[in-house]
Amino acid sequence: MAAHSVTKPKTAAERKARVERILALLDQMFPNVTCALHHTNAWELLVATILSAQCTDERVNKVTPGLFAKYPTIEDFAAVSQAELAVDIHSTGFFNNKAKSVIGAAKKILGEFGGEIPQDIDQLLTVPGAARKTANVVLGTAFGIASGVVVDTHVSRLSQRLDLTRETTPEKIERDLVKLLPQSRWIQFSHQLIHHGRGLCTARNPKCAECPMESLCYAKDKTV
Repeated sequence: MAAHSVTKPKTAAERKARVERILALLDQMFPNVTCALHHTNAWELLVATILSAQCTDERVNKVTPGLFAKYPTIEDFAAVSQAELAVDIHSTGFFNNKAKSVIGAAKKILGEFGGEIPQDIDQLLTVPGAARKTANVVLGTAFGIASGVVVDTHVSRLSQRLDLTRETTPEKIERDLVKLLPQSRWIQFSHQLIHHGRGLCTARNPKCAECPMESLCYAKDKTV
């Protein structure tokens, strides 16, 4: 089926029905997905998410077991030197900035939040290294709080391909998705799109012939 043969929705009702169909298919494809970053508590997830910037989750998951064994508490991270931590996380890239952020986050959480990860988006955004994407990951995965939609490279690409947004910046894409999706879907939607983006809807040569959403997709770069 050629991309142009898929009928675009013309009315608000048709657009709503298409979104509902997309969500239903994602549920069929990825019924129980969750965050791919390995962690045992909210602090570990925050650290892992900071390290995941410009790095694969797979790489981060290789680094964090040793990291959390060496620094088992937030206090340990607050006490380490930036130079030493940078060596420990070197393979994740941008290690000096990430080390500075992680140490700053530990000190901020200990100094202002009693050693507990804040469960309020505005408070969490004051923590070094916790921009909106990171804050949404931590609140959604660690606490089940739907504060927004995580927009990483996969969510950004697939949201544009599926015509759920025409925007190009993460902030504006998130704004569109928040309006489009029921809040009960914000957390799961991101996990599902990330898995779909890694598996079938890849950046280059997406596997459209294998995709259950092919009949709903009219992206220009379809491969069938």
